[in-house]
Amino acid sequence: MANVKQQLHEKILAWRPRTEKLLKEYGEVVVDKVTISQIIGGMRDIKSLVTDISYLDPEEGIRYRGYTLGQVFELLPKPKGAEMPYVEGLYYLLLTGDIPNSTELAEIVDEFNKRRILPRYVYEVIDAFPCCSHPMTIFSTAILSMSRESFFNKKYHAGVNKLDYWDPTYEDALNLLAKLPEIGAYIYRKIYRDGKRIQSNPNLDMGANFAHMMGIGAPYDEVTRMNFILHADHESGNVSAHTGHLVASSLSDVYLAISSMINGLAGPLHGLANQEVLRWLQDVSEKMDGKVPTVDEMKQFVWDTLHSGQVIPGYGHAVLRKTDPRYSFQREFCQKNLPDDILFKYTDLLYQVVPDILREQGKAKNPWPNVDAQSGIIQWHYGVTEYDFYTVLFGIGRAIGICANIVWDRALGYSLERPKSVTTEMLEKIAMGAKSED
Repeated sequence: MANVKQQLHEKILAWRPRTEKLLKEYGEVVVDKVTISQIIGGMRDIKSLVTDISYLDPEEGIRYRGYTLGQVFELLPKPKGAEMPYVEGLYYLLLTGDIPNSTELAEIVDEFNKRRILPRYVYEVIDAFPCCSHPMTIFSTAILSMSRESFFNKKYHAGVNKLDYWDPTYEDALNLLAKLPEIGAYIYRKIYRDGKRIQSNPNLDMGANFAHMMGIGAPYDEVTRMNFILHADHESGNVSAHTGHLVASSLSDVYLAISSMINGLAGPLHGLANQEVLRWLQDVSEKMDGKVPTVDEMKQFVWDTLHSGQVIPGYGHAVLRKTDPRYSFQREFCQKNLPDDILFKYTDLLYQVVPDILREQGKAKNPWPNVDAQSGIIQWHYGVTEYDFYTVLFGIGRAIGICANIVWDRALGYSLERPKSVTTEMLEKIAMGAKSED
């Protein structure tokens, strides 16, 4: 058994008694209450899922295995001469909860590298799509087609013990994650670069190899590492994470689960926000005749936008109450690498004026920017100007955390998800009963 898998197995064995004790001795303890507005409003904020992979802290932002993003970027090992860490090292952290040492890092990088080769039929599936197909549709289908490769399916039908479900799931997760950069880059080259594929380079780490296959030079390798790490996980309750968790709870294989995760991510209320921000910024630039406005001019533009009934895209967050750390990391990258980019100058001005205006307006719970307020302009600056592809980039990163979650779901034997529904009439009776008690 490979060393990484052995380490993971030992952690699983140590963790299982914790879950078993909670179920056996404390299973009836009430964790949360549910209101009618939460039921009708998409189950928002109902505490009903478990993940130890990440936690969204309202004040500090996303934590991976208890580490803040600042700690993650500081502590994870980096390729020689690079500022951004190995993406493979992040996956090791999400799986095990530990920062990898040099030996552990070398092993996980090697695991990704030796699994990166795509079956020929996946290229054929991508090639079979008609022109003008959306890249997310192609991405989802390419992943879906690889279900035939699933070790879990083979082991399940052979009668594997349920305590060992995590083992073939681990193999499927690594096999899929290692191939996602090749799938994503090939889709990009197929749709937007006349099908001129660039062969992968086995001597490069995951982030650098993806930049290489996209055909974009340095420092786009740093952008890629940063992008995948920042988007890797976001608890289990958002649409993409929950969809992957939900589908996997039926014991569908990782390929089926991640394909459905991609479908959820493709919705305009989830993964498309960075496109909307970029479109809005370019509209601002057009209305300003391409010149950088003064602070007062930008303030007036923001007020005009709000008074017209529109929102400022990229600002606000359902949970966070401070500037999204993922935004801050991208902002620092822009300040260093593209300070004169016109769209960054607009973004920088908005950061100076929007929070105060939103506080004055009094409607936003969080007036600070989120991750989407900056990610699109970085891609645009380095030549990835095709809006529809941005969510594919998001999806490659998000699959990292969801795969880690699915491995642990299987390891701890989490049940098939099956929440109970009520009718509108039932809610009305509950509401009337509560009113009469008042």
